[in-house]
Amino acid sequence: MKALVCTTHGDPELLEWRDMPEPEPGPGQVRIAVRAAGVNFPETLIIRNLYQFKPPLPFVPGGEAAGVVEAVGEGVSRVKPGDRVIAMTGTGAFAEKMLAGEAQVVPIPGDLPDDVAAGFTMTYGTSHHALKQRGALKPGETLLVLGAAGGVGLAAVELGKLMGARVIAAASSAEKLALARRYGADEGIDYQAEDLKERVKALTGGRGADVIYDPVGDRWAEPAFRAIAWNGRYLVVGFAGGEIPRLPLNLPLIKGASLVGVFWGAFTQMEPEVHRANMAELVAWLAEGKLKPHVGARLPLAEGGRAIRMLMDRKAMGKVILEA
Repeated sequence: MKALVCTTHGDPELLEWRDMPEPEPGPGQVRIAVRAAGVNFPETLIIRNLYQFKPPLPFVPGGEAAGVVEAVGEGVSRVKPGDRVIAMTGTGAFAEKMLAGEAQVVPIPGDLPDDVAAGFTMTYGTSHHALKQRGALKPGETLLVLGAAGGVGLAAVELGKLMGARVIAAASSAEKLALARRYGADEGIDYQAEDLKERVKALTGGRGADVIYDPVGDRWAEPAFRAIAWNGRYLVVGFAGGEIPRLPLNLPLIKGASLVGVFWGAFTQMEPEVHRANMAELVAWLAEGKLKPHVGARLPLAEGGRAIRMLMDRKAMGKVILEA
């Protein structure tokens, strides 16, 4: 089989498409023939050795995939060869075949296409957990989403609207804002051309946003926080903008506001029952047609490096998918 391999830490152009031995499932494992894999922001960090999770070299990047079970190891009972599944593994997905633990796979609901299935779990799981458990978003509140056309950002826009919030999308171009509006955003702010803080205040009658969803960080964090409402919740999701911001801590004090970390991967391990309930709700919404994941680009598995570069350069809109 072939796989995209990280042999040395660095830019995505260093990844190698090469032959690898076909993996054999051990006890509790399944082997999956990958049909599609989702590309996520953690890949941009893992290959440069900048992420919390640091797999030893060499490794195959890619944290989520959709495919068909080919073989199962001893003790596996929930899935069988021929089943279509989604796998969440952290690494290993950018390959023609991959291994996953039985607990890391879930059946693909109904006739959901492979490309949509491959890119659904991480983006929607992150945003749903952020808004529901960490942000306690309530109907009628105002939600500000930074990076609103990216994978998790667009999911947050769609979910926020479904949860009854007024959604303000913030992104770096008119094209990205147009996409966010198609997914439910009530208002849009081009933070490359407009004053983010002043526009949020203008759109909220000076009150500010109740919940701020921030996967971008960098220079946008402080002006966004300065536009938070009393008792607001600022969700720290990631730092796609590059720099980790340093907020003056008097800001949460004078606003009575909360800085809330969102680490979905750890949440799935620490609170598995809540995670399963979240996923059940998301899958139900998907089956009912209430969620319509946007695949913005499809590339061959062998071009995974180019896909990661798209995320690094913030050129992706919605989800980028690799197809076998």
